[in-house]
Amino acid sequence: MVLATANRAKGRELAALLAGLPYRIQDLSAYPGVELPPEGESSYAENALGKARAVTAATGALALADDSGIEVDALGGRPGVRSARYGGPDLTDPERNALMLRELEGVPAARRTARYRAVIAMTAPDGREATVEGSVEGMLLDAPRGQGGFGYDPIFYYPPLGATFAEIPAEAKHAVSHRGRAVALAREVLRGWAG
Repeated sequence: MVLATANRAKGRELAALLAGLPYRIQDLSAYPGVELPPEGESSYAENALGKARAVTAATGALALADDSGIEVDALGGRPGVRSARYGGPDLTDPERNALMLRELEGVPAARRTARYRAVIAMTAPDGREATVEGSVEGMLLDAPRGQGGFGYDPIFYYPPLGATFAEIPAEAKHAVSHRGRAVALAREVLRGWAG
């Protein structure tokens, strides 16, 4: 199975979450000529399916792709499907977090609700396709906390654990995160496909 992502941190997280399945998991570095299609603006599912389909077509292998984002209620659900490109394609994760915090200046803590959403798409050479979705609710802090995770994790506070996703161990994050929840559903699909 080939992970259809160019994001190394996301690839490592997906590989860890998929461990133990009856598949040999590879990332795109094993296929240097494979290019992912640009992400659109319509939906997480469309973006994930586009990436998975492209990788299956190019490699002849089962592919798994994720598209995910953060949806901030005080920003009307933005950045959503544009989360990875929020503020421009050249911004770093800390710069994106700083931009979001600037946009939320003056918004009271009670209105800083947000959710992470992830859609995982799986495509097989025989034409089978499936998508699954996971989400997790939280709050955005007014300053980053923690050194772990990636993306918006340092500002995404998860009340049940009393910490940001960047402050908790990876295993604890995987148990409750949007991606962890989506992968749990994807594992069931993939087990079924393995026979």
